[in-house]
Amino acid sequence: MSVVYLGALVVSLVGLGALDRRFGLALFVQPARTIVTIAMGVAVFLVWDVLGVERGIFFIGDGPYQTGILLSPEIPIEELFFLTLLTYQTLLLWRWFSRRQEARA
Repeated sequence: MSVVYLGALVVSLVGLGALDRRFGLALFVQPARTIVTIAMGVAVFLVWDVLGVERGIFFIGDGPYQTGILLSPEIPIEELFFLTLLTYQTLLLWRWFSRRQEARA
């Protein structure tokens, strides 16, 4: 059991949080809206993962860097953190590009 990948995901999430706080993009400006948006995005991707597992498309590899903790068969705990990272990053990029677009107009 290794926490290398999970640790990297957590460090990345903390880094995104620091950028968010520094530039006032999402979580530190509208916390409730941000949390709901991220939760909805993660939920959609988790449903996608479950459907992929049911159809035999997605499966856990033999990665030595995973904890071995599963949310459900073939869906490791790291997937939840990865999907949160993916969704949060996308939200921050959207907010940043929107702000730049408004500044140019």
